[in-house]
Amino acid sequence: MTDCSACDVNPNILVNGAEQPIARLLLAHGAGAGMSHDFMSRLAEALSNQHLEVVRFNFDYMVQALEQQKKRPPDRLPKLVDCMTRVGEQLDHNLPLFVAGKSMGSRVACLVAEGLSARGVIAYGYPFHPPGKPERLRRDELEASAADIFVLQGERDPFGRSDEWSGFQLPEHVSLVAVKDGEHSFKPTKKSGVTQDDNIVFAAEQTARFIKSKLAC
Repeated sequence: MTDCSACDVNPNILVNGAEQPIARLLLAHGAGAGMSHDFMSRLAEALSNQHLEVVRFNFDYMVQALEQQKKRPPDRLPKLVDCMTRVGEQLDHNLPLFVAGKSMGSRVACLVAEGLSARGVIAYGYPFHPPGKPERLRRDELEASAADIFVLQGERDPFGRSDEWSGFQLPEHVSLVAVKDGEHSFKPTKKSGVTQDDNIVFAAEQTARFIKSKLAC
């Protein structure tokens, strides 16, 4: 069950309800796949098991891509920010709000947090740089956000591997936790001793811990 009023007027919203929810998480998808992607669905389910209500949505360009059955490039950040803000403004205020995103969606989440009065930001696989181009470091969105940002990053993520993290010089309000042997969607190698599901559950547990710490402030 949920009190998400946006769901009544926007079919491009999915909600994973939770028993005795402690907070609501507005979760944005990445550049190449929408809210119903397997990773997004599995993550939302794991988060709901941590007593978090999860609201997923499709950005406008993804809505058009699905309607036309044709791939489209993502809109530029201002349009993405506008879309996520519009969805967030439709939500009820009966639960504390946190914003989150997968890859590109996490950049957008950083930029909407203040306007939506979110209590914090969670990034799943932050795109610190394009794969193979570590010199093109993306810090602007992290630095622009006044909210605390919690990054869950796979150790093998081509958008920012663990051997690169020390060079990112993250702002003080940004914390980063490693996801064991994970790539961009937290999928590990077979020799790691963990599965992708293990890593997704770990990410959900760490998310809940971060949210509880913010609620206790």
